[in-house]
Formats: sequence, structure tokens, C-alpha cells
Amino acid sequence: MKIKKMVFSPIEVNTYILSDDEGNSVIIDCGCYDEQEFDNLKAYISDNNLRPLKLLNTHLHLDHIFGNHFMLKEYGLSTLAAREEEPNLTSAPLHAEMFGLNMPEPPGVGGFISGGKLLTFGDIKLESLFVPGHTAGSIAYYWKEEKCVFSGDTLFAGGIGRTDLPGGDHGTLLNSITDKLLSLPGDTVVYPGHGPATTIAAERKSNPFLT
Repeated sequence: MKIKKMVFSPIEVNTYILSDDEGNSVIIDCGCYDEQEFDNLKAYISDNNLRPLKLLNTHLHLDHIFGNHFMLKEYGLSTLAAREEEPNLTSAPLHAEMFGLNMPEPPGVGGFISGGKLLTFGDIKLESLFVPGHTAGSIAYYWKEEKCVFSGDTLFAGGIGRTDLPGGDHGTLLNSITDKLLSLPGDTVVYPGHGPATTIAAERKSNPFLT
């Protein structure tokens, strides 16, 4: 099993490529922004003989979906995301313009996902965890066998997601983190949407927003 992190776009979003020994792969939050970044992702997939099977999104803020049109064009993959995220998908090009960035109209969601689902792609088995608060439909993906969780913008190393954007709610976010993430084993590695990885134990102990 392998987890590759690539950091894309001026907003520096983490894109994760998960793969098993047979080359089956899943991409989480494809944030590649321009042709160079598209080529970098494509080269990694090609050089490692990977077969992308699914595109997943933790949520649909613009920085997490910059590369969704590339994934659809290059690999025929439309993302899985929560139904509650559709307003963020619709507003993404306008938000990009506000940041001074260019963004084509993103493709629609290929399938809706809710919490508590087991997603299997080859030997990759991910449990979807519904963790609203940063957005109305944020999803984290827990890979039990590899002792890790992809938290999107819900939980960071020493921080939590902002809640001042449409669909955000601070109390809901704290409940999601407490109920769905901090309840995971302490040695679970947290791979967030931005910044470095951490562990559940470290965030329980020292995250200033949670202690």
C-alpha cells in the first residue's frame, strides 16, 4: 500500500493518491490547478503504473476541486461527494474569481455519498465519516488497515477548519471532530487538506482548539 501527497495550486491543497500492490488507485481532493500540475499528477500515475478507479472529495470548496475537470477528461472519473456539497460546487467559479484565479465550470458530482459507507477499490478499503461543520457535507475517509484518516479541512495539525463560510458551523464542527475523529485509535495518522500530517493522539493532547 502507498500514500502519496502532492501539494497543488496557489492555495496549497493536499492531494492524496492511494494505491495498492496491483496498481489500483484512488485520488482524494484533486487540487491540481494548471497544465504543469496536471502533468505532474499524470506523470506520477504513469510512472507508477497506477490505474485510477475513483475520485473522492472530502468537500467541494474550490481549492479541492480545481483538478476535477482534468480527472474527468483524462481518466473518465467524476467525484464522489456528499449531496450537501452541491452549493459549494455551484459557487466555486465565482469564489475563484474573487481570489483572482481562473477556474472552468467544474463537472457535476458522479455519485453522492453519506457517512458510514465502506468503499472498496482493490485492496483499498475506506470508510466514509460524515463530519459536517467546515462545510455542510464534509466527509473524512478512514483507512482502518493503514491506520490513517483523510480529514479534509475538518482537522489539521494544531488546528481545525474555519466555519465562517456558507454551510459552516463551529459547534457542529467540534461535535464532528469529537464524535468521529478523536474517537479513532490514537495512533491513527491524520492526513489533512492543508499542511503536515499529525496523529489523533497528538491532537487529543495538544490541539489548542480542542483542549
